[in-house]
Amino acid sequence: MFELMIEDSFAAAHRLLNYEGLCENQHGHNWKVQVYYQGTTLDKAGMLIDFKLLKNALNTVLNKLDHKDLNNLNTFIVQSPSSEAIAKYIYIEMKLIYKEITKVSVWETENSCATYWE
Repeated sequence: MFELMIEDSFAAAHRLLNYEGLCENQHGHNWKVQVYYQGTTLDKAGMLIDFKLLKNALNTVLNKLDHKDLNNLNTFIVQSPSSEAIAKYIYIEMKLIYKEITKVSVWETENSCATYWE
């Protein structure tokens, strides 16, 4: 089994719903996103998949979030845009492109991340 990981980031504002504390106020983060891809078969170049293809797919997904107020996006109108919910959203969007995606981690700070997988 082989596993690849790509990393990118996006900046956005959000506020947590149904939360009592500072994070109920609108604030922003520079989120780091890690996407994991697994498989068993390498192509004739000896690669599981070209990193460039994964990065392009992730870029397409992150462009929907970057420099946005996440609370105004349809996905997060009712659901709080927590790091956990953002990780799940990116996982689902990436899984539509590549079924071999196994998990997504979203880092809210350099010391705190949420990971989603099925």
